[in-house]
Amino acid sequence: MRAEVLSIGDELTSGLSLDTNARWLSQQLENLGIGVACHTTVADDLDVMTEAFRTAIRRADVVVATGGLGPTADDLTRDALAATVGRPLVRDDAALQHIRCLFAHRHREMPERNKLQAMFPAGSRIVLNPHGTAPGIAIEVPRGDTPPVHFYCLPGVPAEMHEMWFATLQGELRRLTGSRVIRHRRIKCFGAGESAIEAMLPEMIRRGRHPRVGITASEATISLNVTAEGATEEECLAAMEPTLATIRTELGHLVYGEGDDRLEDAVVRLLGQQGATLATVEWATEGLITQGLQAAAHGGPETPGGLVVAQLEALTRLLDVPAEPLAVGRVELVETMALAARRKFVTNYALAVGPPPQIAEDNPTNEPVVVALATPEGVRTKNLPLLSHPAIQKAWCAKMAIDLLRLELLGR
Repeated sequence: MRAEVLSIGDELTSGLSLDTNARWLSQQLENLGIGVACHTTVADDLDVMTEAFRTAIRRADVVVATGGLGPTADDLTRDALAATVGRPLVRDDAALQHIRCLFAHRHREMPERNKLQAMFPAGSRIVLNPHGTAPGIAIEVPRGDTPPVHFYCLPGVPAEMHEMWFATLQGELRRLTGSRVIRHRRIKCFGAGESAIEAMLPEMIRRGRHPRVGITASEATISLNVTAEGATEEECLAAMEPTLATIRTELGHLVYGEGDDRLEDAVVRLLGQQGATLATVEWATEGLITQGLQAAAHGGPETPGGLVVAQLEALTRLLDVPAEPLAVGRVELVETMALAARRKFVTNYALAVGPPPQIAEDNPTNEPVVVALATPEGVRTKNLPLLSHPAIQKAWCAKMAIDLLRLELLGR
């Protein structure tokens, strides 16, 4: 079965509000084995909504819409659904009484316009909303020779929508799909670009493959999303294992974790496994490394502390770095930062990020950012040319520095 999720509201199409309902509903539908083929967002416009409803009915077996069930003039979902299926709106007395009782319980007089929330397309069913004044709508829409579409309209308030999903829709849709489920596993990679990783996995990302493998990139981190469908969760996981094993074998050290793992999580795990500690001193990355590692360590012994500086004078005062001009050499300066931090914090390792490039009109590309890793055996340095988009340069430098330590801990 294929599903479509419809999100309704001017606040969504204008960008004033973030659509979190569509994401949540997609997760719930896939838990029931119903793949989501489309997300559609429409404004509070009757003609636009009606056209979107008709399109969804043509291409999906299950449609779940959220929003537009309130009592105001821009709440048009019930009208659009009635126009789409060609049925009049009729009042449901039980629903109206429920709405009246909610207002009475809150010691408020019900406005006349709230009677609209008890209007439903003829032949539809009410989806009970225990704690809200907007009942949901369920209707089966015929499609000639093909099975009917199961169309649900729910309020946009997340708490109400979640409660109605678990109380009504989840059970109904589970009976439709039987025991089919869809499950996902996500492999996280760093150290190669999206196209390079795809080239290392020939045929794996082609369409029509089972399990399906998708690839996405975010701030230089690559995610391989493996999806399988089966009768049970165990069947899905078993179907994915050979693919996961191939990915790990082919990509080797480029794989650093799964799920929501970050590079910082992987490094803190390795430090813990080896009983090692790390200090940091940052300049160009403005504390991103320290912040991420501290969050991953949760106050553990792996990362006792770090420093963030913005001037050479601060290094002199805090780490006893000689007050020499940068002209002595950026590499020598950053090596000195790493060694001083390792000594100051008494750690096994220290990671240092040097100053940002000096911007100059006659040298727009400037120097690379230098990172240094002090280890019990000495210091390793790496130049990071700023080739990424300016918006992610600091995050990219932070990840490259963390990965330098990860590879060291892996013996690479």
